[in-house]
Amino acid sequence: MKSLLHKTNLGKYYIGRCEDMIGKLNLKGKVQLILTSPPFPLNHKKQYGNLEGEEYLNWFSKLAKLFSKLLKPNGSIVIEMGNAWEPNRPVQSLLTFNSLLAFTNSPKAKLRLCQEFICYNPARLPSPAQWVTINRIRTIDSFTHIWWLSNSDYPKADNRKVIRPYSKSMKNLLKKQTFNAGKRPSQHIISKKGFLTDNGGSISHNVLELEANENEELRYPHSMLRLANTKSNDFFTKVCKQRGIIPHPARMPLELASFFINFLTDEKDLVLDPFGGSNTTGFCAEQANRKWISIEADREYGEQSKIRFEELLRKK
Repeated sequence: MKSLLHKTNLGKYYIGRCEDMIGKLNLKGKVQLILTSPPFPLNHKKQYGNLEGEEYLNWFSKLAKLFSKLLKPNGSIVIEMGNAWEPNRPVQSLLTFNSLLAFTNSPKAKLRLCQEFICYNPARLPSPAQWVTINRIRTIDSFTHIWWLSNSDYPKADNRKVIRPYSKSMKNLLKKQTFNAGKRPSQHIISKKGFLTDNGGSISHNVLELEANENEELRYPHSMLRLANTKSNDFFTKVCKQRGIIPHPARMPLELASFFINFLTDEKDLVLDPFGGSNTTGFCAEQANRKWISIEADREYGEQSKIRFEELLRKK
């Protein structure tokens, strides 16, 4: 197939519009996880016809039917989408929310929202700059929305595969094997042995934080899962800089992709990214021994994606 740009032992990367390519690849009922960050609302992207406003919403909502047909009966769709702002106004656009709602409510797709996640990045640059650093009338827009959807109420998922480290107090509790049991003000009754089993870590929250850096001083209580943020100094970024390549501007963090791949799939399952970009999804799937397919309309980004797998070759 002429549109195949490159492949590995586990995956393939195709060049083309996802609407055109998906029908050619015969993926109906074969995909365990669709993990993607779609083109950004209000962002001029020539390969998608500079879609804005209602045009973007209509285009995006129609993808729901297309994607849902690809899923296994217990498959999942995970979509990361940041906030959008009205041009030249200190006002958030509702296009992000309306697009996600229209996608989820598409009557022919029969999807349901399993859970919403927030990915918080404390190291994100102040934006929108005009209203945050110049006029000083807004705070920093520092998180993205992540929606986990499925065609089933019970998609494949296992939160034991994405546990977070125990706190010091919990480690002490497990060591002492005693705690204050009984009724709480919330009227919940905690049994005497309810927290004495060592499960290797605690259940993750649906707020995921990217660490600013490993030596960062914690400025408030942390109950969320903290993910190492290597985006600015990972192999891909370093090689792009060395070769004078401007990397894809909206790359999904590697740690975020790995979280959902581990959470919602097993080894050898098929993971699809219909907006592959620099191929964070495919790279993380390869590392986790999952099969993968990525599709990207822009060939330049596809060529960049090859760099990611140079890292794996060097490690062999």
